[in-house]
Amino acid sequence: MPNIHIRPATPEDVTQILAFVRELAIYEQAEHEVVATEESIARSIFAPQATAHALICERDGQAIGFAVYFYNYSTWLAKNGLFLEDLYITPEARGTGAGKALLKHLAQIAVERDCGRFEWNVLDWNEPAIQFYESIGAKPQSEWIGYRLTGQALQDLAAS
Repeated sequence: MPNIHIRPATPEDVTQILAFVRELAIYEQAEHEVVATEESIARSIFAPQATAHALICERDGQAIGFAVYFYNYSTWLAKNGLFLEDLYITPEARGTGAGKALLKHLAQIAVERDCGRFEWNVLDWNEPAIQFYESIGAKPQSEWIGYRLTGQALQDLAAS
């Protein structure tokens, strides 16, 4: 069994995080949508006011994946929830338990922080991820439809 270690990301990991973000975007057929830079990642994850957090997954001292998460809130539960924004494991490290180790680590954080939920999204065509998530007991939330406001539409609403 390879030696898998999960640790909080540090500012020294910014280059690696951006590389993983790009690799994930390529896998999700959305590389053209990545506008993140090392500077914007440093600001959004490591600045004092940052609300996002990152973890690095290592095998035998080599970075093989990452996760980025933040806290949301449920009025029905009156508790925070942990929302997993991204999880990525390099192709050669998939199937080694690294993804499950990251999810377990995040679940432990959620339990330690008394979160009422641990949630994430998955693309509807990503069958390997869907099968993996369902194998650990995660259930799809098909009754909810996600909406997003970005770019000019976001600017227009803010200015109206």
